Amino acid sequence: MSLNPKDPVALTQALIQCPSVTPEEGGALRLLDAVLKERGFESHLVRFSEDNTPDIDNLYARIGTEAPCLVFAGHTDVVPTGDETRWTQAPFSGAIVDGILYGRGAADMKGGVAASVSAALNFLEEQGSSFKGSIAFLITGDEEGPAVNGTVKLLEWAKARGEKFDHCLLGEPTNPNRLGDMIKIGRRGSLSGHLVVEGKQGHIAYPHLAENPIRGIVKLIAGLNEEPLDHGTDHFPPSNLEFSTVDVGNKASNVIPQSAHASFNIRFNDKWTQDSLKAEIENRLRVIAGNAVRYTVTFEPSNADSFVTAPGPFVDMAIQSIEQSTGIRPELSTSGGTSDARFIKNYCPVIEFGLVGQTMHQIDERVPVADIVKLETIYRGFLARYFS
Repeated sequence: MSLNPKDPVALTQALIQCPSVTPEEGGALRLLDAVLKERGFESHLVRFSEDNTPDIDNLYARIGTEAPCLVFAGHTDVVPTGDETRWTQAPFSGAIVDGILYGRGAADMKGGVAASVSAALNFLEEQGSSFKGSIAFLITGDEEGPAVNGTVKLLEWAKARGEKFDHCLLGEPTNPNRLGDMIKIGRRGSLSGHLVVEGKQGHIAYPHLAENPIRGIVKLIAGLNEEPLDHGTDHFPPSNLEFSTVDVGNKASNVIPQSAHASFNIRFNDKWTQDSLKAEIENRLRVIAGNAVRYTVTFEPSNADSFVTAPGPFVDMAIQSIEQSTGIRPELSTSGGTSDARFIKNYCPVIEFGLVGQTMHQIDERVPVADIVKLETIYRGFLARYFS
């Protein structure tokens, strides 16, 4: 092929030019499959399905059979472009203007995927026949979507084939301001719930004949927020509960409503599991409600548990590679939302490091060309340390 995949900028442009808005593959995974096969990787395009969800294409590729096996993980699917007329450059052009590369997925995370592929190819060329170990790629097309037919099933598929991984580097955009700012060594868990308080509907002029559920739900909301869930742990800030909706569905000003509804989400640290956190919320509500408030609480299914990859040799290698290339010693963080690392951590230790994420999901998503080049250098330096 005319594309030089050892050039991370060219490869990023080629991936951006594939319109892979979830759940469409758009040609991005087929491009990576061809690039990796041409250079000796055993590569597989795998499609997964489930009722009421779109079919999703995924890619798994590996070179080498020996341990240790380092996995680069990521995704090529992107969010919709929004109003394309508001972009200064066409969202799937991969245009470079004044040293800035524009396009949907430039930051999140085709730039990171391209940098990891280019780094692996350049590293393997430098090593030649002396390379001992294995490098694998775990790339999904379902990270921005339901995440049902993506990484979680690809990991199960790989395990059924007998694949074993020692460590994983996920190339999500982790840096808040400049390349080198931050490594994600873990993620908080996420748990969503719904609270319903029952009352008795009636005329607002005759409150003694009714029971206003708004008083009850206000009491429960205030009570749940009165005491912190915890005060943080070694690697995490305090867990945080936020209410996102409160509603009674009442359009009449002279009617006391029948019920009141509220929704909440908790981002929690490694003090809790899903089950222990549910039990804590249920216990607090029982105490707050007493015999005065009639309520029910339900929780949404969640696969977003908290986890941390403790600092040690693996994390140190990433720090050293970043510091050597950027002159910046990165912060070790567990901030932000969820990522596919929540699935990978069940198979091997995982950390995240990628580009600056300031423009991800925005109109005119973009990254400096120099950052893509430097990220490839960081990944290549990491490979050299890992397999030394």
